[in-house]
Amino acid sequence: MKRRIGILTSGGDCPGLNAAIRGVARASYDLFDAEIIGIADGYKGLIEGDYSEMKPGDFKGILTLGGTILGTSRRPYRNMRVIEEDNIDKVENMKKNYKKMGLDCLVTLGGNGTHKTANLLSEEGLNVIGLPKTIDNDIWATDVTFGFHTAADIGTDVIDRIHTTANSHGRVMVIEIMGNKAGWLTLYAGVAGGADVILLPELPYEPERVIASVEARTKSQKRNFTIIAVAEGAFSKDESALKRKERLKKRQENNYPSVSYQLADMIQKETGLESRVVNPGHYLRGGSPSPYDRILATQFGAYAARLIADQNYGQTVAMIQGQIGHNALKEVAGKTKFVSPDLPLIQTAKDIGISFGVK
Repeated sequence: MKRRIGILTSGGDCPGLNAAIRGVARASYDLFDAEIIGIADGYKGLIEGDYSEMKPGDFKGILTLGGTILGTSRRPYRNMRVIEEDNIDKVENMKKNYKKMGLDCLVTLGGNGTHKTANLLSEEGLNVIGLPKTIDNDIWATDVTFGFHTAADIGTDVIDRIHTTANSHGRVMVIEIMGNKAGWLTLYAGVAGGADVILLPELPYEPERVIASVEARTKSQKRNFTIIAVAEGAFSKDESALKRKERLKKRQENNYPSVSYQLADMIQKETGLESRVVNPGHYLRGGSPSPYDRILATQFGAYAARLIADQNYGQTVAMIQGQIGHNALKEVAGKTKFVSPDLPLIQTAKDIGISFGVK
């Protein structure tokens, strides 16, 4: 029985997308008579009908390639049912193009927003399977997402390299790591890179405790520098009463591009220590996936093909207690996996003297 499978990648890019695409395609070719349809630029391509049939040769040589051969874009879930100035009904267009392509299944590779739209399409009657990718590692009910480990490796390397210049100049270095809502990436890179202070969105910090940690290292005379890893979405306890947009507006009014600049300025004013900001930004997303992510993405992609073979739709692939499995899209969509203050790694970090800016 021939099956036509549409594949799209949506949201931010990350290492491992191409490995996952390859995993879906190669396993599908092996399990059943498959035709693969590549949809360009995420849901944008599905809305606009921008797609092409792919051949087995299209999946050669992409295992180690970063980014996505299909292209990607951000289409906020909150706007999916909103008719905008172009007068396009996005949901109806996606359904029409699904049928126009003659698809038996749509495979979506993406993060939280992608999963919400995938579930919307599933509820509209389309056969959909999700694959969890994000460097934030914040998708509900999966131990890990592909792209996370590579980004953690890169973040760790950034912190490693900053140690030498921080030590040479006796500076406080504030390193801003991607992670707007969840702090998994900052936590893992911070612990692995030997950061002295780690600030996460889930643990609003107290500025005086951060200052105390910096001063304690300076007074010990054993360390003339401090490394602070801060998630881009981190905020102080005083700011916790404000909504995100209000926090950003307040910082901008004080000429702070982000929390890192606000923090560095505060530290320098309070301690007199030279403080600098390092923001690797999208560097964390780029380049070839690590061996771990190549394997994980391949496993996820191949498992998705098995779900298609079994006609088990409305699911998203997941790592569950160390085993590849799946969860219902409706159980995952709209939920975020946050770092818990009770996480064992948090306690480990505290045990070795890392401060989180909290009591």
